[in-house]
Amino acid sequence: MNEVSTVVIGAGQAGLSTSWCLTQHGIDHVVFERHRIGHAWRAERWDSFSLVTPNWQCRLPGFPYAGDDPDGFMVKDEIVRYIEAYAASFSPPVHEGVAVTNLAHEDGRFVVTTSAGVWHAAAVVVAIGGYHLATLPRLAERFDDDIVHVHSSAYTNPAALPDGDVLVVGSGQSGAQLAEDLHLAGRRVHLCVGSAPRTARRYRGRDVVWWLDALGHYDLTVAQHPLKHRVRDNTNHYVTGRGGGHDIDLRAFAREGMQLYGRLTGVRDGVLHLAPDLAANLDRADTVADNIKNTIDAYITANGIDAPLEPRYTPVWKPEREITELDYRRAGIRSVVWSVGYGMDYRWIEVPVFDGSGYPAHQRGVTSVPGMYFVGLPWMHTWGSGRFSGVARDAAYIAETIASRNAAQVPDAMAARA
Repeated sequence: MNEVSTVVIGAGQAGLSTSWCLTQHGIDHVVFERHRIGHAWRAERWDSFSLVTPNWQCRLPGFPYAGDDPDGFMVKDEIVRYIEAYAASFSPPVHEGVAVTNLAHEDGRFVVTTSAGVWHAAAVVVAIGGYHLATLPRLAERFDDDIVHVHSSAYTNPAALPDGDVLVVGSGQSGAQLAEDLHLAGRRVHLCVGSAPRTARRYRGRDVVWWLDALGHYDLTVAQHPLKHRVRDNTNHYVTGRGGGHDIDLRAFAREGMQLYGRLTGVRDGVLHLAPDLAANLDRADTVADNIKNTIDAYITANGIDAPLEPRYTPVWKPEREITELDYRRAGIRSVVWSVGYGMDYRWIEVPVFDGSGYPAHQRGVTSVPGMYFVGLPWMHTWGSGRFSGVARDAAYIAETIASRNAAQVPDAMAARA
């Protein structure tokens, strides 16, 4: 039987950040990673992937971005190298290729069953994010058998898909970027547009992320947000860091030949059934982008900031009519990219820390079971919790909580021996 003070599960940015903070407190720990350090960035991102937030927001604890392009956007291989360099900077006790298959809580201790043996620990930090099950929706079963289906996490590049038109379902951050990737490669794209908001890449001389950071949006906590915990269900704004960063304008893509529709609601007898909400969804996304600019304008005025004026966006295309049915064979569609999100999978955890929806019940990562914690969940504490920008603060808080708990247990143990 292996004994350790703390087990960290996952060696992405959240797990490594937690390990760094635990190391600063001198807390004995191990990190288990089913694959390799930074696996999701290696295996679940497409070839042309880049960050959508500027490099200067990469603030892993003890290892902020120090490259020569702080306002740029690291691409896939650069992100992996950044994470690898971070790990090399402090040599965390990571066990790669070790899967955690069960987590239980017995007699005040955690029993962590792994592919390399069983470990006992006083504390466990689950740092595997919130995107686990990249499953296709049941609608995929209603297409003809020869149609190729790919979840966004498995998409690599346009050439990997069969010849013919491509249907992209979902216009969130990934869906919009994948539609652009295919469009720029000369593929004819059919995009089902949902209710995802968008933002401009830059406004009044700065990246919009810079303004939002200055406004304190990345410090706003779940408790302070008007939506409270419901903000965790929000879809991220679509924008891109590709090629130095720019807006994603679906209307411009439509003018260039991309086919836009409303939400996909059904597939029957070779026909796609589509909601008549394309115009509304495009207008709503533009309104969100415009409201962000209004907020920035107010901030500039209130603080007397010298920033260049900039004309507002004017829609370059509007749908002439709402298409509610489409024969996908006649349209030439031969493959479908599903960008419809992920499901959570905590079935391996046998500790009662979940709410009725299966989401970990916690306060800033601290659960009701003493010694069990989470790090790296989207909107766990702030907007940056699941990102390079805010995970350091969360990891530090959890490490401090563990250190305080350990310190409190020492007098108790001494008293028991006395």
